[in-house]
Amino acid sequence: MAEPEPTAAPEHARARAHGPLALRLAEPAPPGFVRLSHGDETVVALPAWPDGATPSVLDEYGVAPVPVERSGETRRVLAACLRVCWTDLSAEPWPGVPAEISDVLACYRALTGRGDDMTRSWALGALRRLADTGWILRSGDVVRLGPRCATWPQESHAVLRELVRRLPGPHPADGHPDGLPDGLPDGLPDGPAGAPATLPLEESGPGEPAGERPPGAARDETSPDLDGLLSAYDERRRAELVAAFMAVEHAAEPVHEARFAALRDPALRRTLAEMLARRGRTLIQRRDTWTSGYDDAVAARLTGGPGGKAGLAESERAVLTLVLVHSVAIPRADGLLPEDTWLSSYPVAVEELRRRTLLPIGELESALRTLRQAGLLSQVKAVSEEAPGGYVPGPQFHRLTAAARRRLQEELILAAGPQTPLAAAIRSRRA
Repeated sequence: MAEPEPTAAPEHARARAHGPLALRLAEPAPPGFVRLSHGDETVVALPAWPDGATPSVLDEYGVAPVPVERSGETRRVLAACLRVCWTDLSAEPWPGVPAEISDVLACYRALTGRGDDMTRSWALGALRRLADTGWILRSGDVVRLGPRCATWPQESHAVLRELVRRLPGPHPADGHPDGLPDGLPDGLPDGPAGAPATLPLEESGPGEPAGERPPGAARDETSPDLDGLLSAYDERRRAELVAAFMAVEHAAEPVHEARFAALRDPALRRTLAEMLARRGRTLIQRRDTWTSGYDDAVAARLTGGPGGKAGLAESERAVLTLVLVHSVAIPRADGLLPEDTWLSSYPVAVEELRRRTLLPIGELESALRTLRQAGLLSQVKAVSEEAPGGYVPGPQFHRLTAAARRRLQEELILAAGPQTPLAAAIRSRRA
């Protein structure tokens, strides 16, 4: 009997929840990861996509990826970072060279033709989002390309080189085109189900001098973790499995099984479920739509048990609880929502959140921003005085398993009615 392929489900789940794994200098990457080293003591591992596919495969099926806040501005700022950090176009984009933030902002101004304070604020917000998701690393006033830039496939480098040649530099003499050419990847990695996709290795010191390429940067492939499952299929079915895998992992909403053969066919669906299991994930069905979520056993290891924390700060957990109480629990008690849903069409206004919390305004806004980025909250725009807009639970609530839904229901009971008999029964059962 053939030896089973090694799996690293907890490591894959941890990377999805918290960003690239930090490794010791001599530590190998787990199966299914790409190992990135900067030649010093900075070594990280990123999950490798199956068969080299990227989330851009969703475009072929007309499936929407996870949205990015101010996606146009974020793409333009990433393009500006690429323009000033990728100075040697004969090499791969990553790791590039460090560059001053002032040069990134100057390049962005030349790219957009705008230099007002609002534009600068948008650019700084985009830099924060890119740093939070690993596309760039920020150290004081210096930035460099982050490890996620190493995930761009080789075949995309020619397009990226042409893009960089057409972009304006940070100085007026370098030109001034009207807009951003096509070709830059238009989506950032999705947030996790329970925590922002923060990068654990973001620096806080003075960093490297701008313009000096990090010595000895290397990108090392490790043993694959899904090839043994995919090798049993012909090219067409293998492509169907990979497409379904990318769809349930990276689509903003559950996908309909009619679009993917690997979701309709029970045999292919079993293989898809095993692919997800090797990444610490599981298939979740709701009627004829499918998505993926954290496997319960792996999630318990990640959070230290059912009652553990998943990376959110206390203020963020408090704000999320407030939104769940006012947009789900209260409407459900009034008979306006079905019992089994965590999604809501009853947004909580920001003014209501301000009245119900002791958090300072800045901390509240920061918590809302983090929860939006993680996909745990969605913002609903006002359409009239009767529908003023506000916040509702985000798309990550589609990804809850049945056990996770029950735990969340109990946590909400404990938060909303800690002195009730039902809350006492929950605490007694957990003791």
